[in-house]
Order: sequence, then structure tokens, then C-alpha cells
Amino acid sequence: MKVFLDTNVLVSAFTARGLCTDLLRFLLAEHDVMTGEVNLVELRRVLTEHFHASDRQLAFVERQLRDQLVVPRPTAPSPLPLRDPDDAWVLASAIAGAADVLVTGDKDLLTVAAHSPLPILSPREAWERLRSAE
Repeated sequence: MKVFLDTNVLVSAFTARGLCTDLLRFLLAEHDVMTGEVNLVELRRVLTEHFHASDRQLAFVERQLRDQLVVPRPTAPSPLPLRDPDDAWVLASAIAGAADVLVTGDKDLLTVAAHSPLPILSPREAWERLRSAE
């Protein structure tokens, strides 16, 4: 299964211990992990501004993710009405990469899940669904 991870999931996976870390490890072992170029830009910014990550730490994180599929910035955002325009680019990236599922903690993305062309799951929902499918 191709699983697209949003920036907030990646931030949690690389900065804390817990569900997102466990989810990332599981996905790397059992599924195809993907993210978008737009997510990597935001990830770099968040890790630098909020976590004061060093250049070495940023390079490590980016190297880990570039070993997976990174979807180039799409030509247009998703047409679904989203409060944050950046979320439209994230959804468009997941769709362009032919992801089977988008995993996010972003409430705005989760609220449009019923109208999305692909499933949008919280990290907990993804963990439970993917682990039960083993």
C-alpha cells in the first residue's frame, strides 16, 4: 500500500516518541511511504523554526525521506474547498502520487475526507486499519 504522510505526521515521527514514530517505522517495513516536495519544504521550515534543528539533523531527515517516493509539486492544488490553501497542495500531491491513503493530523484535511478521492486518515486510524490488515 502507498501511504502518503503529511508534514505534521513527519514532524511528530522525527521529534517525539509515540504513535507517529511507531507508524513511520511500521510503514517503512511493510508499505510504500511517500510524501510531497511541498511537505519537505514545510518540514524543513518547521524543524528549523520550532525545533532549532541543525543542518546535519535536517540533512538526515531529508535523506531518510528522499529514500522513499517524493512527489513533485503538482501543477494545481486540489479543487476541494479547504480553509488552508497549503492543504490543497498536500492533497493534490497525494493524488498525483497515486497514494492509496493520506495520513494527517490536520483537522481541515480530515474534515473533507468524505469528499476526497482517496481515504484521509488520522495517524491513529491508519495505525489501527493497517495493523489489522496484517
